[in-house]
Amino acid sequence: MADITKMDIQGLHGEIVEKREALRKFRFGEAGSRARNVREGRMLRRDIARMLTELKSRTIAKKAKNG
Repeated sequence: MADITKMDIQGLHGEIVEKREALRKFRFGEAGSRARNVREGRMLRRDIARMLTELKSRTIAKKAKNG
């Protein structure tokens, strides 16, 4: 979480794109395989949610600051 708060907005957008692509590969890359780490998908989803939450909070703070 500390890394996310230190990132700028463009960095967060880029990281979200990368995580979503990794999640897509995780879901469809090994479609029939049983021997995969299911925690990886869960952690990717949570990381994406954390980044989106940080972006939303920054947007709200910016709007409140501007009036």
